[in-house]
Amino acid sequence: MKIIILGAGQVGGTLAEHLASEANDITVVDTDAERLRNLGDRLDIRTVQGRASFPTVLRQAGADDADMLVAVTNSDETNMVACQVAHTLFHTPTKIARVREAAYLTRAGLFDNDAIPVDVLISPEQVVTHYIKRLIEIPGALQVIDFAGGKAQLVAVKAYYGGPLVGQQLRQLREHMPSVETRVAAIFRRDRPILPQGDTVIEADDEVFFIAAKANIRAVMSEMRRLDETYKRIVIAGGGQIGERLAEAIESRYQVKIIEMSPARCRHLSDTLDSTVVLQGSASDRDLLMEENIADADIFLALTNDDEANIMSSLLAKRLGAKKVMTIINNPAYVDLIQGGDIDIAISPQLATIGTLLAHVRRGDIVSVHSLRRGAAEAIEAIAHGDSKSSKVIGKAIRDIGLPPGTTIGAIIRDEEVIIAHDDTVIETGDHVILFLVDKKHIRDVEKLFHVGLSFF
Repeated sequence: MKIIILGAGQVGGTLAEHLASEANDITVVDTDAERLRNLGDRLDIRTVQGRASFPTVLRQAGADDADMLVAVTNSDETNMVACQVAHTLFHTPTKIARVREAAYLTRAGLFDNDAIPVDVLISPEQVVTHYIKRLIEIPGALQVIDFAGGKAQLVAVKAYYGGPLVGQQLRQLREHMPSVETRVAAIFRRDRPILPQGDTVIEADDEVFFIAAKANIRAVMSEMRRLDETYKRIVIAGGGQIGERLAEAIESRYQVKIIEMSPARCRHLSDTLDSTVVLQGSASDRDLLMEENIADADIFLALTNDDEANIMSSLLAKRLGAKKVMTIINNPAYVDLIQGGDIDIAISPQLATIGTLLAHVRRGDIVSVHSLRRGAAEAIEAIAHGDSKSSKVIGKAIRDIGLPPGTTIGAIIRDEEVIIAHDDTVIETGDHVILFLVDKKHIRDVEKLFHVGLSFF
């Protein structure tokens, strides 16, 4: 696939890295020559220096025959104009744009071929807000991923000493919970992936990824660790777009406080939010945190744009007694350094956004793509189409499907039913198939599995 990526920042660079390793023809456009040089030195891609919305620059990047344009510059306006130019002058089939400003996103009819021709809108703030909301709803989870509209969920937990299944083989999970269908999809032990087998023994501190119907998630979690109580009191540091959206989404169910430095922003939040308490000040102010009884907080969320401020305020809140802290980290290099110590969960907006972008770039009928363990592995939801003649998967038992190395099928969603995958499970047309890959170099092979042969048409 021939793809033009506009913007060589964190998201554009990471996306180029993902796609270049999968034998796509990638061109990256940016005004920053040094960024382009660094990317070009590391990856097998073309680079073009120039303004991403200029027709001459897009033509130089190969827009005449590009299959897809992904506009992820730091400017909403540049991204929108680039999609307009690509549509009008080059008839680019698929145009994806990152748009951050809520004033654009809330206008109905703004993004279609008769107005601004954007096929897929990506809003990092919306993606991250939804991601955090799911973590709040399932206390103790390190990562929560919805499949088939939330019918099934993939949840990551850390196995604790004293958990019923810790020190036992995975096959005993069925004995512990005979009435609950679940499957352990992946285990990370000391940062190395383990492909789970029936005789795999779960150890304390393992990160265990399991999939189950949404209603069964907490029952399975209780086998790995003690269950955390439902959160009640939530403190948010940072009243920017993510902080505001999150407070708006959860304030009817939780006691929410926002700490925001800007007086003008505080006035806006007070006018906009219903029951959230808005406090003007610094989240790194020890006296303020003590005054607001931070020790009673079930969860402290650091959601500002400043990584260092987020880390320091989170460490302080944890030191003062907050039960759990989550922190947004914009620099991916920091994420692995800080998660799992005093900071319970580090959230990378870039990785969350990349997963959304990749779902629209993959070949085959791929519905969604999610990074596990900060990009170390992937979970993919694909729809099986065709029949036994045109499809490589339909009508076959899972044991007979030639899955690439390090790939497993975790579950199948058939209409409203969540079917946990076993060797003799047969895939039918229309099934949503959930796959896990611990080696991303085999993604292309998975995509080919779900291509429908010409005989189907």
